[in-house]
Order: sequence, then structure tokens, then C-alpha cells
Amino acid sequence: MKIKEFIGCTVLDKNAYEVGKVANVDFDTETGKIENISLTLQKNIFSRDELEISFEDIATIGAYVILNKEIPKETEEEVAETVEVEIEDDEE
Repeated sequence: MKIKEFIGCTVLDKNAYEVGKVANVDFDTETGKIENISLTLQKNIFSRDELEISFEDIATIGAYVILNKEIPKETEEEVAETVEVEIEDDEE
């Protein structure tokens, strides 16, 4: 696998839940081995977070990057605000 194929690859946790996508890869310059990968976690359309994962936490790399650990999702839920509106009918 070439590095350009690896960047953007979908990352799944050990429960097969989609965690994010590979954003960057850190290599050891002497050995050429992967040390860490950075994941982009999409929270919503406009907000993204990054998470750094150690190479030891990766189970397999292929069509997907599968981790050997669980990444908990944020349980923060957006609450919609209810607005009451009165519509007056002006029949004259």
C-alpha cells in the first residue's frame, strides 16, 4: 500500500464502528516504521477533531484501518429549541 492510498483511509475501532479517517502518518526516519497515525474525527459538518493513535493500537491495515481498541463516541446530543408561534388571521 502506498502512503497516498493510506491517507484518507477509513478507520474502524475494535467494534467495527467508524471512528474517522487517516489524516497524517508519522514515521521513524531511521527505520521507516510507522510510529503514529493522526485521525480526523468528524463531529459535524463544520467541526473536526484530531486524535493521535500509536501504531501498537492498530490491528490491521487494508481496505480499512482496524484498531484493537474502542474509541468512545461523544454522547453530547444537540437539543432542538422549541418555539411557539401564534398566527393571527386578519380577515377584515
